[in-house]
Amino acid sequence: MTQRVLGTHGAARERLCFALDYASLDDALIGARAVAPYVGKLKVGLELFSAAGPEAVRQAAALGCELFLDLKLHDIPETVERAVAATRASGAAYLTVHASGGPAMLAAAARRAEREGGPTLLAVTVLTSLDAADLAATGVPATPADQVRRLARVAREAGIPGLVCSAAEVAGLRALLGPEVQLVTPGIRPAAAPTADQKRVATPSEALRAGASWLVVGRPLRDAPDPAAAAQALLAEVAGVAAAG
Repeated sequence: MTQRVLGTHGAARERLCFALDYASLDDALIGARAVAPYVGKLKVGLELFSAAGPEAVRQAAALGCELFLDLKLHDIPETVERAVAATRASGAAYLTVHASGGPAMLAAAARRAEREGGPTLLAVTVLTSLDAADLAATGVPATPADQVRRLARVAREAGIPGLVCSAAEVAGLRALLGPEVQLVTPGIRPAAAPTADQKRVATPSEALRAGASWLVVGRPLRDAPDPAAAAQALLAEVAGVAAAG
């Protein structure tokens, strides 16, 4: 099945990442095996990493997808730098840090990732669960779009190659930063899917047309009655956007 999908929608597959938001490694691997033929990347986040640690990354990587380790590192520069080095052994291709950690932390992470030969760092700007009222409650007197642009500049100037943002900010960042920067978009919800705790969401087509490099999809696949069928439909939608130009 995987070879057939690669032959027909290989490029589109690389633009999809399935978030393994499961409480146990066994459950995560069941979900990953169902969806892996239709996605190019698998994401291990805080829940699964807390339950299974680096073993979750190693076992998921065996399914033939790139691994995205979404730990959103945010600490003093030395701690984050050493954490970047520690994650290298896991085999993860991508690792997140928080852009709000500041220039020194980001630069230390970027230097260590370059020295170690990876992983590729992605700076999280403003979480998709936050809106302007949430930012104001934390003392940030800016709209999400303004804060995303501000943090994106800080991250890029510190040497971070990619950014995580909602689809609402993708077009603006693409115009600001150009075609070379990776813009990774979570908060993806197929049409009519519930948004749950997410506030800045978009459909896969909307995010890609705005300029997203690749998409992270979790609950719409994990909680679908047939995750494999849902992933196949999502892949077809992504391939359709690419075909339309």
